[in-house]
Amino acid sequence: MVIQRLGIALLTLVIVSFAVFFATELLPGDVAEILLGQAATPEAVAGLREAMGLNEPAISRFVGWLLGLAQGDLGNSYVNNMDVAELISGRLSNSLKLAGLTTLVSVPIALSLGIGAAMWRGSLFDRIVTVLTISVISVPEFMVATLAVLIFAVWLDWLPALSYGVDVSSLSAMLKAYAMPVIALSFVISAQMIRMTRAAVIETINTPYVEMALLKGASRKRMVLGHALPNALGPIANAVALSLSYLVGGVIIVETIFSYPGVAKLMVDAVSTRDLPLIQSCAMIFCVSYLSLITLADVIALLSNPRLR
Repeated sequence: MVIQRLGIALLTLVIVSFAVFFATELLPGDVAEILLGQAATPEAVAGLREAMGLNEPAISRFVGWLLGLAQGDLGNSYVNNMDVAELISGRLSNSLKLAGLTTLVSVPIALSLGIGAAMWRGSLFDRIVTVLTISVISVPEFMVATLAVLIFAVWLDWLPALSYGVDVSSLSAMLKAYAMPVIALSFVISAQMIRMTRAAVIETINTPYVEMALLKGASRKRMVLGHALPNALGPIANAVALSLSYLVGGVIIVETIFSYPGVAKLMVDAVSTRDLPLIQSCAMIFCVSYLSLITLADVIALLSNPRLR
């Protein structure tokens, strides 16, 4: 079953690569005209298209691009005439730092609140957590980021509004530089994770064997932590993976608002110049990240379920 899941993920990645390539081909404008400018002659545009291989059929260019991806060759940037892998490498490390810090902040908080809300279901604590999570889910990430800038950067003047160019020579300066994007991302993904974790634990609590443990005199804490939580590991792993996969899309908006030098910001800049190899490579990084998280959650769910083992 694990091999089957991995095979499905690989097949999905091939299908997604096809969609990414041809979706970028539909972007308006001609990259040759953009590079040469409006004053370029038709002959110069035609010559540049020929030199860049844009006159070849789309399907042949897709096959060549896919074979290059399989060998680790991401191609060259149209705008910078540099290796795409070199352009992405520095930005990718920044995005991984942001994702890692967001995970370290959001996952413990979300799991604690979700499990606590399920443990004391119907209590004042549960109602407060439910209202707060619904309120946060209802607000889009760009609004959360904008409010964070207004509150912490403009009104209170505690944190810098932009992450790019901020001095990170000390630990406190680094925390200030990452605080705003981490806050914006953690708010959104934590709310989803809290609700899904709460639902998964409550579903396990309602099973007969957990109710039997309660009838035998087990405390509520032992019932949840000792009986329900181990059996809810699979659904909780799916909840964490689905919530963290939101970083793939949400980070684009957050990096743009805070001018954070990550892969998402690089992709947005590449769209404006119609740098197709760079756009396609960034999109594939996001797709691989999403599929890796979902596949890892499926594998954990399979291995944690004795009936499936």
